[in-house]
Amino acid sequence: MEEMKLTGIFAAIATPFDHEGAIYKTKVQHNFEKWNQTALSGYVIASASGEGVLLSPEERCLLWELSAQAAAPNKLLIADASDESVRGSVALAQRAAAAGCHAVLCGVPHFYKEMQSAGTQMLYFRSVADRSPLPVLIHNEPRIMIAPETTALLSQHPNIAGIVETGTPIRPIADGFAVLAGTASSVLDALEGGAQGAVLPIASAVPYATIALWEAFRTREKEAARDWQQRLSHPSLLVTDVYGIAGLKHAMNINGFYGGPPRLPLSGLSLQARQEIESAFHDLVV
Repeated sequence: MEEMKLTGIFAAIATPFDHEGAIYKTKVQHNFEKWNQTALSGYVIASASGEGVLLSPEERCLLWELSAQAAAPNKLLIADASDESVRGSVALAQRAAAAGCHAVLCGVPHFYKEMQSAGTQMLYFRSVADRSPLPVLIHNEPRIMIAPETTALLSQHPNIAGIVETGTPIRPIADGFAVLAGTASSVLDALEGGAQGAVLPIASAVPYATIALWEAFRTREKEAARDWQQRLSHPSLLVTDVYGIAGLKHAMNINGFYGGPPRLPLSGLSLQARQEIESAFHDLVV
């Protein structure tokens, strides 16, 4: 990939496990074969929607390697290298580069209270970016927010390429600094507010629907864009806020992908929940 273009729709992909809870290698290949046929811009691998916190470092690296082998060459691969320490994130970034990924996504450290200060956030991201062989994206979310002023300062670092705003306000930061939305239920508002694209878990299950919204926005078909947003809003909430990972994986199952079981201690869905998801996604599956 000659140039990293952080625009369009990126699927924050789910991680397929077999009945014993191991990464299901053949199903990774199966899912990518289907995703590669779409106009998705790329994939975010081993993030929260990929149960990244339940994966060992070795499993994350295996997943990145499998993804790099299976992804089409025109797809951007973003590895979630979040860790509470600079050393941990840098080690993951180095292994992501070796696996064939193109960028890393890092969440804001928050385990210790003092980590939540602007100064510590600046130190973490600058230190990771100084040492990472790959461009760094910041992941911002309400429970551990990074202030716009801090983001603006970090945007000046040559190896910090952008930010993913999940449930946080969209604010253009600086020329050449990408701002991506992370919430499907409000993605159209985010795009209209200046976001260059979006990182969406629901794109794992219904990539064509998310791409249709993006294309309608890009070609200024406002009515079509609003229609797609309306159709996506409720289903997206079901597979994030309401039923989480298990909901996302069931939505993948009903659209020809392999979602499979979540990893323990996450549990599966009740019959009623499965039926609710099937009903909500009825008009989105192809």
